[in-house]
Amino acid sequence: MTAGEKDYIGARQKVLCIESATGVCSVAICSRDSVSQIRESGDERAHSKLLAVYVKEVLEAEGTGAAQLAAVAVSRGPGSYTGLRIGVSLAKGVAYGAGVPLISADTMESMYHSLMLTYPEYARQEDDIFFVPMIDARRMEVYHAVIGSDGSVVSQVEATVVEAGSFSSLLARGRVVFFGNGAEKCRELISHPNALFVADVFPSAAAMRIPVFRSLDAARFEDVAYFEPYYLKDFLATIPKKLIP
Repeated sequence: MTAGEKDYIGARQKVLCIESATGVCSVAICSRDSVSQIRESGDERAHSKLLAVYVKEVLEAEGTGAAQLAAVAVSRGPGSYTGLRIGVSLAKGVAYGAGVPLISADTMESMYHSLMLTYPEYARQEDDIFFVPMIDARRMEVYHAVIGSDGSVVSQVEATVVEAGSFSSLLARGRVVFFGNGAEKCRELISHPNALFVADVFPSAAAMRIPVFRSLDAARFEDVAYFEPYYLKDFLATIPKKLIP
């Protein structure tokens, strides 16, 4: 990191965080140790209707302009194709217009920090325990990662078709906490005594704070012109049945 980058980061300590990887539309103003503004909605089509509105609202409530931010951060996925496109496009536009850096945050890592914020007792675990954030995909498929008790990534993001016996090798090593909107697919199929299921944990802009400031401190910025979200799988466009001859 150059001296100029250090001075820039030191002078500006607020980041606009945008989370749109799932059905939750979430925008926050984060500083290093707190979240000062947040707006969230799980309403249908909230991303297209509310994401830009929420950005305007949190900036006005904070009494700051985008040009005074240290950076704009956005969830990079995996997740909903449409949600990610909307979120990334908005984040790019704000960052470019304000002349501030763009940061991307891994959705699975943010979900892990969301779990820790919602259920802090899991942060005090010292034995063998694994955390598996899951995002619903098609049919019985989920996107997931595996994170250890110390927060380190044990297994990178991948797509998995959930079946009886899924994650058996991981469950044999210790307790496994499944969470996220994809975890419900596992609940009826996985009955191992080490399997734990936690509800009401979803990606949130507030949970992006820790990974985002790590990237800010390391000056890990994205190229605003060329950055693309991480879909994991290619988007498949389908023809509605009623239009098929």
